[in-house]
Amino acid sequence: MKDKLLAALAPLPDHRNVNTAWWQELWRRHAHITTPLRQRGLECNIEFGLSAYIVHVSLPDSSYLIIGPPQEPSSDRPLGDPEGWIVTRQHSDDHVLFEVIYDSAPSTDPGAPERPEARNGGNATHVVEAIDQRLTQLGLLPVSRSSTGGPLVSTASQPRAPESPDLSHSAGRTSAYVYGDAILALTDRLNGTDSHADAAALLHQVLDPTDGLLERLGEFFEAAGEKTKEAEQDDGFDLSYDLADAAAEIRNLGEVLHVAEDRMRALNPPPPAPRPSAAPPRTSRLPLPVLPPTQPRQRR
Repeated sequence: MKDKLLAALAPLPDHRNVNTAWWQELWRRHAHITTPLRQRGLECNIEFGLSAYIVHVSLPDSSYLIIGPPQEPSSDRPLGDPEGWIVTRQHSDDHVLFEVIYDSAPSTDPGAPERPEARNGGNATHVVEAIDQRLTQLGLLPVSRSSTGGPLVSTASQPRAPESPDLSHSAGRTSAYVYGDAILALTDRLNGTDSHADAAALLHQVLDPTDGLLERLGEFFEAAGEKTKEAEQDDGFDLSYDLADAAAEIRNLGEVLHVAEDRMRALNPPPPAPRPSAAPPRTSRLPLPVLPPTQPRQRR
């Protein structure tokens, strides 16, 4: 299975830096961008832009994508984890072609309205989904969606859960609500733990702003809202607004509870104070010497 997955990836760039340690570190830090694109047959490379490293993606029509953080001013965040991503499509021989596919970078113009993508920040999942959608529209994906066996999303850099939810309570029966069962298993684990630290770890699975359950639910309702627009009916657009509001409320709930994990972990009882060491055995004392009685002074 692993060999089959590797064979499906587009090849690595062909230049001398590929074998250097510094370039391989750059490649590793951008794997959450490059891996899902390579799964679709797109060749990627890491290059230096105006003030930061960018991902260069070659397209079948000789155009290319530039994926990176804001170039001016430069980002001071870690490589591969900027405050926002900008994706443009360009062509070296056709300078008229310049298309902004995605832009979640914070606006530097205080008077400009906030872009819809801005709330996604540096979340790479939204970047990849926007690229997938646009290249599908243009017919520029070498590998079709169906042949990838799943969505264009990579979990290479995503943190893993402490352990998989235990679904043994539903073993032996077939449920049509597999996602509800997964949440029920998470609730069972929470009810069964006697450690507030373990409970905090379960809260992290729900409240993590990048990969937590609430963020995924927000994405789900957003996607449902986009799906309703495909009907091109008034009620479809009305429903899309309701679903978008639901996504916003779910994300707002995550912001309200952003310190709940730390507060839960702080409920662990403090470690017991060290017991004082046993007193050393008392040694027998020698009797005090008996002093002679004091003689009264004689008057002169």
